[in-house]
Amino acid sequence: MSVTQYESASARLQRSILSVPGFNHNMIQKAAGFTADCILLDCEDAVVPNDKPQARKNIITALNDINWHGKTMSVRINGLDTNYMYRDVVDIVEQAGNNLDTIVIPKVGNPSDVYMVDCLLTQIEKACGLTKTIGIECLIETALGGVNVMTIAQSSNRLEALHFGSGDYAASLRARTINIGGLNSGYPGDQWHAAMVNIVTACRAYGLRAIDGPFGDFNNTDSYKKAARRATALGYEGKWAIHPSQIELANEIMSPSEEEVTRARRMLDALEDAALSGNGAAQLDGKMIDAASEKMARNIVRQVEL
Repeated sequence: MSVTQYESASARLQRSILSVPGFNHNMIQKAAGFTADCILLDCEDAVVPNDKPQARKNIITALNDINWHGKTMSVRINGLDTNYMYRDVVDIVEQAGNNLDTIVIPKVGNPSDVYMVDCLLTQIEKACGLTKTIGIECLIETALGGVNVMTIAQSSNRLEALHFGSGDYAASLRARTINIGGLNSGYPGDQWHAAMVNIVTACRAYGLRAIDGPFGDFNNTDSYKKAARRATALGYEGKWAIHPSQIELANEIMSPSEEEVTRARRMLDALEDAALSGNGAAQLDGKMIDAASEKMARNIVRQVEL
């Protein structure tokens, strides 16, 4: 292990992130009753320009007046290249900052994008005397963001997570697909594999959470499950739900199975017994396990505990 270590971001359970359009008051009300770990109130792509002022007002009311039952509360602001972003941050944080956990920045291209929002948050928190520090999460969904993902991951002490947004990422690459989160049948494999590996590597190197983004075809549960399983295999710990029907799918797949948990605990017990006998390795079900096995097993147990 290197002597250089980065402190992990705040631990949050984010198996499922339900994205809710900020302009739709009824959908926001219903979201409080769903089992999603995190609610993402959206000011950006789910809201047309004429509805953005009302969406901010709805979000402020929702954060202040609705009982969210301990869920992580996030707001996706508009992009830094728009004239909506600063008002999203100022209005929502000034009026509801104590009830907001994180701000999600879309289409982050470089560390300066994160710095700008971080600076705004610091100013508002000091001016308003807020009692909590609001975290930042970044959507990596452009070619520029993909190129700079390692430096973005180091851009702010507020930064907690990176999310992969395959839809805008595909558009940025001019990839020949119209699926959001799905695979292109003309590609021999998973065309998002390299991008997702880079993002999760940056997250784990710098102590961040790795979240997989939306899957557009909410009627195709089998493909959603496959996408979620690919993400978990790479080390992602959460996935977006753009429809309530996807929440339980995400919660199930992003949680270790009972079989995985049982095996992880058996590994830890076997290694503990081996250590008492002076051995650094052990056998379990005819396979060798060692210190690396212990780390993998503890990851599973920690996730279950969270």
